[in-house]
Order: sequence, then structure tokens, then C-alpha cells
Amino acid sequence: MCFTATQIPGISGRIYPPSLAGPLYPKGIPIYPEEKLSDLIKKYDIDLVVFAYSDVSHEYVMHKASIALSCGADFMLLGPKSTQLKSAKPVIAVCAVRTGSGKSQTTRKIVSILRKHDLKVVVIRHPMPYGDLEKETVQRFATYEDLEKNKCTIEEREEYEPHLENGAIVYAGVDYEKILRQAEQECDIIVWDGGNNDFSFIKPDLAITVLDPHRAGHELKYHPGETNFLLADVLVINKMDSATPEEIKTLMDNIKQYNPKAIVIKANSGLIIDNPEIMRGKTALVIEDGPTLTHGGMSFGAGTVAAQKYEAKIIPAEKYAVGSIKEIYKKYTHIKNILPAMGYNPRQIKELEQTINHANCEIVIDGSPVNLSRLLKINKPIVNVRYYLDEIGKPNLETVLSGFLKKFKIEH
Repeated sequence: MCFTATQIPGISGRIYPPSLAGPLYPKGIPIYPEEKLSDLIKKYDIDLVVFAYSDVSHEYVMHKASIALSCGADFMLLGPKSTQLKSAKPVIAVCAVRTGSGKSQTTRKIVSILRKHDLKVVVIRHPMPYGDLEKETVQRFATYEDLEKNKCTIEEREEYEPHLENGAIVYAGVDYEKILRQAEQECDIIVWDGGNNDFSFIKPDLAITVLDPHRAGHELKYHPGETNFLLADVLVINKMDSATPEEIKTLMDNIKQYNPKAIVIKANSGLIIDNPEIMRGKTALVIEDGPTLTHGGMSFGAGTVAAQKYEAKIIPAEKYAVGSIKEIYKKYTHIKNILPAMGYNPRQIKELEQTINHANCEIVIDGSPVNLSRLLKINKPIVNVRYYLDEIGKPNLETVLSGFLKKFKIEH
């Protein structure tokens, strides 16, 4: 009868269009705020509530289940067997247990290794269609001009730009059957880059899940991150260099108990910094990846690590926030000093620009995956900081992928 939406601004109140919904829905499917769940169950005499949201605690899922059950409806989770598409090409899926674990770094490393084998690789990205859904049924990104043409938000650019810089073609959109079939036409291998901590929309031949020791234990407490943890063929423990021995031990103990057959790869998050010395001793506004800070629950990222390394003085970003950016700090009280790179719509992008330009500081340290200077007119010098996956010893992704290519007899 309807969808509900939460977290992402501007989604509720819209209609999922008839052209995508199919002939049974001549008026499309309405989208309501999730807060109206119990009212909607009663209004439409709902028999079944399907939970299809990610990067949430198990407790959160059961609260929604309790609301549905208390209103008389059944409550359901859809699994891989019911939802995953099958590809004619080999598929490597990169997922995570939490947002901000280092999934994109891992995906880029995999793409780089495969391209060294002279293989044509296409990345299919978890959906981020915040605009006109009918125009975003199938999206193909090969150049920065494609981002402009599709009027991509900051959140979309954060996921697509690093792949384009890495020389990969990215597919995304709404209709994943059509997306998959088109992508298959121009590649030898498909790499699924999962968003939030969803499991893959496409049945993988190799399932890789990234773990974050800074949130050790979350691999057993979040949905569907725990699913990714349990089904993984390969587990990548990222951020080893900044994690404590206790955090690493928690992860290793949980792997041993719950997924002992998985290959374990250990890695650091290395920093790539443009002109790092100009940060030293300066007052700095630090910007980090938005979703990682908000529903990902992290309080720092690459920008913060770089600022501390080069002794920049981080100013309290919240003090300068305007509009919807100010509301972010009210909802996510753990952030405080750092500015999340929020930009789900043109108005919010403008408010982000105003917040940055109002800030009383000498430099801006941009730790978000997107190059904000392409989008915003910023009145201060910018230092761009990025993470890359720096593997420790063996096994590593090269050895895992070599075995994968031999198994599937994949050659250029």
C-alpha cells in the first residue's frame, strides 16, 4: 500500500512513480514518514510490514517489529534468496558491518588489482536516487560531466567520484535488473559496492565484508551488518593502525566463534594528503563524510586524523552551522567539533557552503570522499585528505583475487 522513509531528508511526501511501480499501481505508491507507521497499518488495514532498511541496531529493528505486531500486522525481513539478482558475469561483493568501515577503499583496491590483470571491471553501486526516480532508472557514470548531468548530490558524489578517479565505470539507479543487464554488456567482472551495511543486491561469487575495530562488537549488533559478517568468504579488518589491542582481540574472538572459515585480511587506513605541511599549527575547520558521522555513529574520520598528525587546531564546527546543518547537531549530539559533509539537496548544499564560509579559521581540512571545491565556493584554503587501504602482510586482496580468477578461469 505504501512505503515509509526515515533519515534522508526530502524522501517522504513523494510518490514512487507508476512507471516504476507497474500496472497494479496506476497512481504510484505513496511514501510517508516512518513516524506514521502505526497509523498507516490501521488506515490501510495492513497485513504485512516488510523491513527494508539498513545500518540500524537489532534493537531498532525489533522496536519496529513490536509496533507492527501491536497493530495486528505480521513483520518480515527479506533475505538474499528472495532479493538477490543472478548475473551472467562473475560478481565480487564488497559489504561492511557498519557505514564508514572502509568499504570504498577496499572496492577501489580490488578494482585496481583486477585492472592490472587487464580485465574490464564495472562497479555497481548501492542505490542513491534522491532526484527524479523515472530519470534515474539506470545511471551510468564514466566522467565528472556525468555527475553534473545527473545533478548528483554530495552524498552521491562521495560514493561515485573516488571510483571515477580510480578509472572505474559506475552504475547505479533504481531498477537493478536493468542496471545489471546493461552493466554486463561492458565488463568481465562486476564489483558490487554496498551502501550502508546492506548485503549485496546481486548474488556474489566472492563475498568480502569490511570490519571496523573502532566499533568492535557491532558486527553482532547491527542489521544487516551481522548478516554480512556471517556470510563473508573474506573479512577485512581495517584501521589496524589506529585501533587498540583490546578492539582487535574482540574482532578476532568474534571471527573465531562466528565465522572461522573466512579468510582474514588485516589492513591500515593510510592517508593521502594534498600539501600536508600547510596544516601545521593552523586553526582548521574539519569536514568528514556525512553518513559515517551521522547514522554511522563515528566522531572522526580522515580529516581529524590528519589534523592531529600535523598539529592543526580544530575549531568547533557546530558554532557556525546554519539551517538544516544546525539541525544535524541536535539529532547527532556526538559530533560537536566536526562538520559532516551533508548535501542531500541543493538547499542543504548551499547551507553547507554558508557554514564553511562563516567559520572563523585559517584552513579547511576536507576529509570527505568528494572534492567539495568542485561544488562549493569556499573562501579559505582547502586541504584534501583521503584514505586508502594499506594491507598488512598476507593473505591480501591480491592473493585472494588470484585464487578467484583461477577458480573461475577468468582471463582477459
